[in-house]
Amino acid sequence: MLSPRQTVPPLVVPTLSHGSFDLALETPERFTLLCFYRGLHCPICAGYLRELESKVDAFAERGVGVLALSTDGEDRARQMAQKIGANRLRMGYGLHLAAARAWGLFLSTSRGKTSIGIEEPDLFSEPALFLVRPDRTLYWLSVQSMPFARPNFGELIQAVDFVIKNDYPARGEYVGDLPD
Repeated sequence: MLSPRQTVPPLVVPTLSHGSFDLALETPERFTLLCFYRGLHCPICAGYLRELESKVDAFAERGVGVLALSTDGEDRARQMAQKIGANRLRMGYGLHLAAARAWGLFLSTSRGKTSIGIEEPDLFSEPALFLVRPDRTLYWLSVQSMPFARPNFGELIQAVDFVIKNDYPARGEYVGDLPD
């Protein structure tokens, strides 16, 4: 399990329009926001990524770089980018299942075609959000086993504002022994 204030696993994926993404080479002022999404087959992901696309500039104003990524291949990622009108949002693809597992993501098996008629991959990762500091330590995470009830990006922007104003530390970091 990943814990706040600990170093996150490596993350290198190709992107549709921005070359290779390597988290170790990212240099945001404050954070990198990683939005792991289920894939083209997920209608909830499409709406969620549209919202994220509309907030990329607001995150950038706060020193937060943004990447959306999935286990989908390039073709499906490109279809998703077109579907959501991704102009500013970096779209990564080809996340290896082993990397998804290293990040603590839940994996699901295909149930066939979704409500929008698109076939689910045999295996794919469920959604998650991570805020990672420039030193590659984890600040905040939300990992889900279902596609429903995701964190709100507007509220996350407000939280980042609070963090900046108050120099608020990462919480949930304690992994030591527990008292009897």
